[in-house]
Amino acid sequence: MFHSKFARTGIAAAAAVSVLALAACGGSGGGDGDSDLISVGFSQLGAESGWRTANTESVKASLTEENGIALTFVDAQQKQENQIKALRDFIAQDVDVIAFSPVIETGWDEVLQEIKDAEIPVVLVDRTVDTTVEDPFATWIGADFRLEGEMAGEWVKENHPDAKIFELQGTLGSGAQVDRQEGFGAVVGAENIIGQATGNFTRAEGKTATEAALQAYPDLNLIFAHNDDMGLGAIEAIEAAGKVPGKDIILVTVDGVRDGLQALHDGKFNFVVECNPVFGDQIVELIKKVHAGEEVAKETIVVDQTFDQTITQETIDARLF
Repeated sequence: MFHSKFARTGIAAAAAVSVLALAACGGSGGGDGDSDLISVGFSQLGAESGWRTANTESVKASLTEENGIALTFVDAQQKQENQIKALRDFIAQDVDVIAFSPVIETGWDEVLQEIKDAEIPVVLVDRTVDTTVEDPFATWIGADFRLEGEMAGEWVKENHPDAKIFELQGTLGSGAQVDRQEGFGAVVGAENIIGQATGNFTRAEGKTATEAALQAYPDLNLIFAHNDDMGLGAIEAIEAAGKVPGKDIILVTVDGVRDGLQALHDGKFNFVVECNPVFGDQIVELIKKVHAGEEVAKETIVVDQTFDQTITQETIDARLF
């Protein structure tokens, strides 16, 4: 079975970024035949979070006619069947390049084979796939989700080694959920995680899952949320239960969207690992290289940073997402 799980070392990431930085901005025509625009079908998995909204805005701002792209954009509303339909529509439209952010890792074999048979190159964005199809995509660009989980775990291990941890997971089966869980658990130890539940990366479901967790695990004192939105929902549940977020219950999250960093500044979050969504310009360059048949790195890691409560308001106000 082909697994799009790579050995993600700093050297590999640097090399990938270096290859990308040297990418030519050219690319021969395509699309409708009477235009030099490259026709691109992009299936976004949904709009489940502030991160996803920022990522979509970055994609749409970058994949423009001005930048040589004729974009067909489809929001799958977090349903794999919608994405598969969109991908088949892109095949029917005979687009030059297909790009998509898969809602979960598995279940793509049939449609990826159809895309391959149609000889349309694929650029994976943000999330990965687990497929039996040989060489199913030209390149992938996104964050190292496992490393994000590890960075969250290292902070917890250093600052709250005896914490009773509840893990608020993202959409089950998604690359972000699987890898963040693995990275975090490998560092803090499974025995310190007293409960887990999915909040599906949304604020509302994060609140609901936390409400249930506070009832089920009265001694929990730290929540690791796989994204800021679920963490913000957790704040609501914690406050409604008469507890103080950031003090009675420590909150560690991933994303670094403006609302999340504001919660960090306000003392309601304790530590945030960034997952930068603003890389539409890099996607454009990869698409152009792939369309031109040029060599591209198999993966490009978008570099993330971390934040604690020393973050300044100026830093938050300067964020692009």
